[in-house]
Amino acid sequence: MLTPEQFFGFLLAAVLITASPGPDNLMVLGMGLSKGRRHGVAFGLGCALGCLSHTALAVIGVSAVIAASPMAFLALRIGGGLYLIWLGLQALRSRGGVQVVRGGLGDQSLARLFFKGVFANAINPKVVLFFLSFLPQFVVPANGQIGWQMAQLGLVFTVQAAILFSLLGLFSGSIGQRLQKTPRIGLWLDRIAGVVFVGLGLRLIVSR
Repeated sequence: MLTPEQFFGFLLAAVLITASPGPDNLMVLGMGLSKGRRHGVAFGLGCALGCLSHTALAVIGVSAVIAASPMAFLALRIGGGLYLIWLGLQALRSRGGVQVVRGGLGDQSLARLFFKGVFANAINPKVVLFFLSFLPQFVVPANGQIGWQMAQLGLVFTVQAAILFSLLGLFSGSIGQRLQKTPRIGLWLDRIAGVVFVGLGLRLIVSR
């Protein structure tokens, strides 16, 4: 099982990253604004559950690397750390402009929108790279069962994303208007996420 330090440290980082403006949460906002709260929640839950496929790929991939050689795992950690730093620098350089794109998927059932959210997230290669870089950051090899630790971390990420995306869908109207009227909110969310990414990336590189 995850230690309390692992769980709460990972949860804090995951919430900050999920809350920062990005394609998924902006699509959820747009869906809620154009189609209604229920549609926004359905699409958001689909996007969140799509993270489970990335968790499975990360668990299989990292487990295979560890089985191959410790040096390969070290290379994965360094590569993942550099990728997180790059994401952080991109967020820090962002101007913070938030463009909420209203959904244009026509009249579709809640179930169909849910599966569209799952599919949209599951086929995103950038999310695969993110999970491969992010999850190992919070793995403690000394605790054993690295694959099981990563699976738990992925589940925690999915649950918090489902909660946040559902809230975005429910309150899409007021949140969308606030983001449009106060661009600095998006700017500061980007800055916070950027600091988190850079810090995690550096930690991943220097940790042993």
